Amino acid sequence: MARFVFIVPPLTGHVNPTLSIGAELLARGHEVAWISMDQRLESMIPSGGEMLFINHTSADLEEQETGRYLDIISKKIVYGVESIKFLYEEVLIPLNRHCYKGIMRNLERYKPDLVITDHEFFAGAIAAINSEIPYVTSVTAPAAIKVMDELPKVYEWEHNQIVALQKELQLHIDKSIACSPLLNLVFTSREFFGDLIMPSHYHFVGPVIHQRTTIGTFDWQKLWQIKGETRILITIGTTFDHVHKRSFFSKVIEAFGNTNTVVIIVSDPELFEEWPENFLVQSYVPQLELLPHLDAVVCHGGHNTVCETLTSGIPMVVIPIAYDQSNVAGRVVSVGAGLRLNFNRFKAKHLQAAVAEILSNNSYKQAAEVIQQSFYEAGGTARAADLLVNLHLNKSNLCLNSYS
Repeated sequence: MARFVFIVPPLTGHVNPTLSIGAELLARGHEVAWISMDQRLESMIPSGGEMLFINHTSADLEEQETGRYLDIISKKIVYGVESIKFLYEEVLIPLNRHCYKGIMRNLERYKPDLVITDHEFFAGAIAAINSEIPYVTSVTAPAAIKVMDELPKVYEWEHNQIVALQKELQLHIDKSIACSPLLNLVFTSREFFGDLIMPSHYHFVGPVIHQRTTIGTFDWQKLWQIKGETRILITIGTTFDHVHKRSFFSKVIEAFGNTNTVVIIVSDPELFEEWPENFLVQSYVPQLELLPHLDAVVCHGGHNTVCETLTSGIPMVVIPIAYDQSNVAGRVVSVGAGLRLNFNRFKAKHLQAAVAEILSNNSYKQAAEVIQQSFYEAGGTARAADLLVNLHLNKSNLCLNSYS
């Protein structure tokens, strides 16, 4: 049996796949732990797993301020390529810098056989190499590895940011270690990822969707009471909970208010004093349970929301805002599973027309179902666990944990 450790940032979409894979490894008799700064994770890890917190000593004065970098994400409004620059300079690089010592201490204590670290938690890979432990990368936002082909200048800039951090943390390698030279678990299918040719140690295992713990209540009774021919879900994520949401949902109300469409909105109900009678507005929505009852989804292009929607074979309208969402939206359009609108320019009539198109033209649903099948065939949780176990068993390969 092997001892595995997942190193995860305090971001839900990056954590959830590791919970499913970890539970599978535990069921097979392995030891599994999670290293994180997020105290909430302790109540989420599967039975038998161990929680290793990134704690800081009294001497780690800068590291103790790690949490403040996460608050910035929801308070700063950025778009397009500028959002990538912001993400690295103001969030990812300082967050990784300030988690490094805590990760090193936990690796020294736990002594895992194999580290699985998130592709945006570079400190995990740096710590693994400096601790002489082989590591695997979990790629929860596959668009990040497409940047090198689609936006070479952005990729070069990202690469330089990561290499500078590596050298600061005493890893003198002139190549980014963000992706493992041993194994990269890419949480999408080859069909949805696109035509970019990747090395053989990149494995497309499909979305690993974790059944989330209930964090709120949902009014199912009210949903069934609202009469309508179609049901659509509209969500633009939790990251952008600022004044822009009011403008966005004003257009949604104009497009669908008092129509024959049941509209489920994920938002603070108090954003407006009143909502149309055909709207159900809730802060929490059990998305996985709700999707089978929907006809379409309107979203911001978050990778998790898009994958969960396509896993249910549902077409969508994607309105990307920042980060990797533009790439994800592009893939939805490329595979024919939906349409795309511009967040800053679309009007209510554009949203209304886009939703009408994906509902009336069955080709969008058929395309979504093709990707749904590709996700299923990719193998998901079981295949990811197989790859990890097989890598550990084939110990002769582990010496390849090198960028020489």
